[in-house]
Amino acid sequence: MESTGPIRAAVPFGTGSVSLRIYPHDGLDASGVAAEAIGQAVLAATHGFDGVMTSEHHGGFAGYLPNPLQVAGWMLDRMPSGWAAAAPVLLPLRPVALLAEEVAWLAALHPGRVGIGVAIGGLELDFRVMGLDFAARTAGFRVALPRLTALLRGAELGELAGDRALFECAARPVPVVGAAMSPGAVRRAAQAGAGILFDGGSEAARLRELTDRYLDAGGVGPRVLIRRVWLGDPPREAFERQLHVYRGYSPAAALRHWRGTGFVCHSDATALADELAALRAEIGATCLNLRIHVPGISAEAAREQIAALGREVLPRLRTADTCQRTRAPDTGAGTGTGTGTQAEAARRAGVDPPGAADARAVPGAADTRPGCDPAPGDDTNTQGVQR
Repeated sequence: MESTGPIRAAVPFGTGSVSLRIYPHDGLDASGVAAEAIGQAVLAATHGFDGVMTSEHHGGFAGYLPNPLQVAGWMLDRMPSGWAAAAPVLLPLRPVALLAEEVAWLAALHPGRVGIGVAIGGLELDFRVMGLDFAARTAGFRVALPRLTALLRGAELGELAGDRALFECAARPVPVVGAAMSPGAVRRAAQAGAGILFDGGSEAARLRELTDRYLDAGGVGPRVLIRRVWLGDPPREAFERQLHVYRGYSPAAALRHWRGTGFVCHSDATALADELAALRAEIGATCLNLRIHVPGISAEAAREQIAALGREVLPRLRTADTCQRTRAPDTGAGTGTGTGTQAEAARRAGVDPPGAADARAVPGAADTRPGCDPAPGDDTNTQGVQR
């Protein structure tokens, strides 16, 4: 298998990381679906993606699997490096202590390579097949999210104190992000000590507002931006079909903020990288999670996209990211963490102050690159999106 070199060292949801969402393909039997998903994770790792994510629906809902955490474990067993996260898992479908134990033990086997994302859930089928009350999901999520984040940092273990994997989370916490697409949801995540995971279709202005609400509420976790991308001539009919499916069960409040199909498509790799970098900066996200899969796209086409993005887009995107970091506001000298309004400005621009816990260790890399060209727009790291 062709490789473009070692994957960048990054913790799950690490600042500046670029990960790939992986979904099952139509037209394969169950063993074929599993094998293809694992193969694409390996392909992503060997082509420069920092990590991979999987997500959850039940009852054979097209393009999803019911067991994202298990699938993430399969992927980690085969990936040469990089991280994996089930993100999002539908938290109200399972006891929070059970999920925490399963995540912690996977992290014990793959230390530093496991993350977890959770969501309330919006598809009634997922709850009906489990015999659970769909209407009760929000109340349960509010209680479960802070409990999960506490357990996965080895705190408030109570009767779980004898669990060795959870106990070890005190030294090696597992990062948690919550799907958050409303002011209340981002405040809840901030108060729970979780990061936030944005959907793939909402407009930048709305996500910027939610980022600011999260920061105002004291949020310090990762801010993960999902974007659907395609390099080359896109399969627009497949995109439109998937958009129609999502519109069928997404709440009206979320639909008001969607833009088109949500896909960022360019035939030119530089243009694609520039738009993604500009979006990340405009929204104040700390990392990117890219999606190419929708039902109707073949496994072969997905593999071609993964390899092309790794070869042509990721190097340009990382250069743009480094240049944006060079232009970020001064975060303070001497303390290593930044102070006052300077540090806050850096965080709002999607740039962590020096010394942040999720800083990447990249051999030979530096945060300043002589010769970086100014980004389009201005020098405030909030330039507009290239349409």
